[in-house]
Amino acid sequence: MLDLNVLNDYLVIVVVGICLCVGYVIKVSFTKIDNKYIPCIMALLGCSLNIWIAGGISPDVILGGLFSGLASTGLHQVFVNLIQSK
Repeated sequence: MLDLNVLNDYLVIVVVGICLCVGYVIKVSFTKIDNKYIPCIMALLGCSLNIWIAGGISPDVILGGLFSGLASTGLHQVFVNLIQSK
């Protein structure tokens, strides 16, 4: 069985929060950007932010940034589904 708890070590809350906000702004304000590109943009932004925060590049830093950026898109979908279900 796959244990996903190890991924908690790579979640950077600051990166998730920034990516969540930037992704929302892109989705609402820049309608010419197709929604299918937002996860890719958030992954790259998350990676860049985490490299900046950590002050260097390592596989752990890259994974943390990618994971946090992509987690922000998932979190956005959770919020959308919660709001629509009420």
